[in-house]
Amino acid sequence: MSAVAPSIQKLHKQAEDFMPINGTDYIELYVSNAKQAAHYYKAAFGFQSLAYAGLETGLKDRESYVVVQDKIRFVLTSPLRSGTEIGKHIDKHGDGVKVTALWVDDATYAYNEAIKRGATHYMSPTVEEDKDGKVVRSGIYSYGEVVHIFVERKEYNGVFLPGFKKWETRYNPPSVGLKFVDHMVGNVELGRMDYWVEFYEKVMGFTQIMSFDDKDISTKYTALMSKVMSSGNGRIKFPINEPAPGLKKSQVDEYLEFYEGEGVQHVAVATDDVVKTVTELRDRGVEFLQVPGTYYDALLDRVGEIDEDINALRELGILVDRDEEGYLLQIFTKTVQARPTMFFEIIQRKGATSFGKGNFKALFEALEREQELRGTL
Repeated sequence: MSAVAPSIQKLHKQAEDFMPINGTDYIELYVSNAKQAAHYYKAAFGFQSLAYAGLETGLKDRESYVVVQDKIRFVLTSPLRSGTEIGKHIDKHGDGVKVTALWVDDATYAYNEAIKRGATHYMSPTVEEDKDGKVVRSGIYSYGEVVHIFVERKEYNGVFLPGFKKWETRYNPPSVGLKFVDHMVGNVELGRMDYWVEFYEKVMGFTQIMSFDDKDISTKYTALMSKVMSSGNGRIKFPINEPAPGLKKSQVDEYLEFYEGEGVQHVAVATDDVVKTVTELRDRGVEFLQVPGTYYDALLDRVGEIDEDINALRELGILVDRDEEGYLLQIFTKTVQARPTMFFEIIQRKGATSFGKGNFKALFEALEREQELRGTL
């Protein structure tokens, strides 16, 4: 299969963009301790305090801390009592992404169109109001227990959403330069990738812009297959992975085993200066996957001239790949919770619109080294 479609822009124009999406509104993670998780994302990843909801705002069963960095908003939510749906979700999956909220102009229209085209109901269009205006939210299920919530906020001027108050803290470490969510990758069961590709095409008007098979993404031991779905304007990209047969257990198989189902494998966040960002993150304790130094010996022969100092890339472990549009730089964290499930990608695009096909082998081998240490390869 070809890794790059002939023209992504052309495909976007051809897509029936009946559900325009302005961007990612927020990502909500269910976590076992929201207060501590919020401190971690602030201290390690450079997020700032934004909003809070909990007992002090009238909630009885949960509390949420919202942190922000440029256009990225994470909502970290924990239960306050036993036996809640949030608690059951954490008990089964561990910490992980529950909600990918999408910013739309009309949440009622988006919901009705999705349901009409076969989506499963999660949240009917609901008007939420406070002194700062009103927000309309609605939602549908995606793979596993992940949901997409449509957020319409054109008549709202509050800090985040109705029901939240401003969260002010003395401790707000500087940003590390993260800008926005570039893409979000889902892992699904064997044989289910094409089902979810069709879901995004039919239900949300997305277009498949790239495809990778087990010849593209494999090592001696493991393999996977992936297809990349994009909204019509290209602002939302959801690669979908499924395992492929291999001699040993792949990263997707490991994820599905420990997450106990389908879910979000990683969130890719963009920066304008990956060397500076990764240096800051590493200094704050974020751990990254490392590739052998030999990866850099032939790097310039493979990708051509780049602006960055190759010695700095080698020292940090940053990967580089080029496509017809330009090149990109990327690096992947180790998993950020107890289970070997979700992690983050830090990416800087310098024209490239692809996803680093030339790095797949090196990345997989790095992941396999981590799996071997865990005894799960």
